[in-house]
Amino acid sequence: MYRDDIVLDLETFAPPELAEPFDQGKIGLIVEGRQEISRVCTCLDVTPSVVRQAIELGSDLIVAHHTPFWYPLTSIKGSDASILRDLLSHGINVYVMHTNYDHAVNGVNQCLAGLLGLGSVRSLSLGVVGDCYLTPSMIADHLGTSLRIWGSVGDIRRLAVVGGSGFDPVLISEAAAVGAQAFLSAELKHSVARASPIPLLEATHYALEAPAMRILAGRNGWSYIDDPPALSTYP
Repeated sequence: MYRDDIVLDLETFAPPELAEPFDQGKIGLIVEGRQEISRVCTCLDVTPSVVRQAIELGSDLIVAHHTPFWYPLTSIKGSDASILRDLLSHGINVYVMHTNYDHAVNGVNQCLAGLLGLGSVRSLSLGVVGDCYLTPSMIADHLGTSLRIWGSVGDIRRLAVVGGSGFDPVLISEAAAVGAQAFLSAELKHSVARASPIPLLEATHYALEAPAMRILAGRNGWSYIDDPPALSTYP
């Protein structure tokens, strides 16, 4: 198979025009390698560890959610140099699908809704809301992470879910207006928590976005490379 054919399939599935403005220049084919592709892998972040594993697997294309280069490069050193050296010397392509994958049909938030078994799902401006049949502890189990809970959580019959950093006051109010009784996302600020009209469930960014990359790999018969961040808990 050829890279351009795979790129066309990915852009049909998650059109680049769905991306948020801040993603301009950060999605699509950001590192060009060989044209002929024999093996593809997905990941959340293109870390040095992910690149090493991709080389070991014989991958020609890495499909990632987050770009490894958030800012224009005026010098290439440190981890940037390490990543680029290994990618280019092995002819490995990197294709990034970020907020366009968040917004896509069957994208990041739809994957989370499926993982949590939400029913009667409807879209928000960024995220989804659906009927919930899980307690907070069950939600944590499904995500494979712990949750921090802000506010008093009773029975949650309608849950809003936004993958990644989605605790935006406007979005929380939108979810509450359509009947959400709690809001699940990551990276919550104290000021947002204090002003929220509904309880907030805070998971990790990784736990909310890695499932979609695993599912993308499974749908296409690709490999998923896991590299979760190291987290420590202190008493």
